[in-house]
Amino acid sequence: MGAIVDRTNEALARIADREDLSAFQHVATDRARARAAALDAAGGHGPLHGVPIALKDNIVARDLPTSAGSRILEGYVSPFDATVVERLEAAGAVIVGTTRCDEFAMGSSTENCAYGPVKNPWDVTRTPGGSSGGSASAVAAGLVPIAFGSDTGGSIRQPAALTGVVGVKPTYGRVSRYGLIAFASSLDQIGPFTKTTREAAQMLDVISGHDPRDATSSTRPVPSFTGALTGDVKGLRIGVARHLLADGVDPEVRKAFDASLDVARSLGATIHEVALPHTQYAIAVYYLVATAEASANLARFDGVRYGHRAESPSSLAALYERSRSEGFGPEVKRRILLGTYVLSAGYYDAYYRKAQQVRALITRDYTTAFDSVDLIALPTSPVPAFKLGERVNDPLQMYLADIFTVGANLAGIPGISVPCGFTSEKLPIGLQFLARAWDEETMLRMADAFERRS
Repeated sequence: MGAIVDRTNEALARIADREDLSAFQHVATDRARARAAALDAAGGHGPLHGVPIALKDNIVARDLPTSAGSRILEGYVSPFDATVVERLEAAGAVIVGTTRCDEFAMGSSTENCAYGPVKNPWDVTRTPGGSSGGSASAVAAGLVPIAFGSDTGGSIRQPAALTGVVGVKPTYGRVSRYGLIAFASSLDQIGPFTKTTREAAQMLDVISGHDPRDATSSTRPVPSFTGALTGDVKGLRIGVARHLLADGVDPEVRKAFDASLDVARSLGATIHEVALPHTQYAIAVYYLVATAEASANLARFDGVRYGHRAESPSSLAALYERSRSEGFGPEVKRRILLGTYVLSAGYYDAYYRKAQQVRALITRDYTTAFDSVDLIALPTSPVPAFKLGERVNDPLQMYLADIFTVGANLAGIPGISVPCGFTSEKLPIGLQFLARAWDEETMLRMADAFERRS
């Protein structure tokens, strides 16, 4: 056997040893071994040559089962690769499987997965966050060095914070969404989970760039993200919106955040107060826009073309109704109903149009803030990892877990979460840096420098 086969087998063994985490939905043992053997035989030295990588269960890969955490797609096997998969494999990666996620990426704890919740490797009684909790848990536990997720309202950054790893949401349009099963198309972005900022930069170097198959994919030239990691952040201006930290932030999270600002000062950065006045409406705006887009995107899952199909329906209408009722879980049904309501004729102007208007104001707040600062720092999550089952029956409490992350998705700007300490119970805490659109280099440079000092 060759070196890559050995490395792949080691990853598969680690995954098997930690089945208690339920991080993986499907382990592609045969595919991974065949790919590793082919790479060993071919030789070569791509940037990801032989690196085992996991995909969130809503990113498709040819001949790999993809369910998006839902019963309605149970048994679906993709006939094509997502663009990110093509680019990862072109760089030499070995896809070892798919990781569990909240159904159709709707959730903040991975408890909405139809196949069971994922556990946090720091404390298996707690959530790893969501919706990309499986990918975060897999990297935090060392099952794979790199995994990919999707971020619609914080679904990469929040689980990264709760599991003590690095998670990046690129600028909207930086990475192709072709092959990502859509939740909310104007918000979704694919990004990596890694152990270090440098590894995250390397992943962005590989997956970024224009894709003609994605109409929202930018044609902007892609810089060298790893080349931006100079370690020099002297003079960088970091904005802090302290008015957002007044209520609901765990004291230990607040303490770690303040200590992180001290680290930034020691590196030569300066701290400035900024105002984001409309961010108080971000959760409300997000759940109007996201549910409206979800209701449209999920209309295609009707029991006709693929996925779950109800047995012996009495009519076409019954086929639609029963297939969707049987296939979708409670949270997805809730969001489809909300989205359909806000798009309905009598309520479109009052809810959806108004939400889009406030979204424009939130975007303007960030643009204005970036006129005077280079980055904005926030806690990634207001609380550390909470107990499994603690919020599952209180959707409004669950939605508030995304209070510091949804703004970046609404504004289309990039964000990164990096570990910045632990609670007294040894639970990870995450620090978030947000940058102006298309300026991932500054964001990554600051995160890398912070990581080196801390």
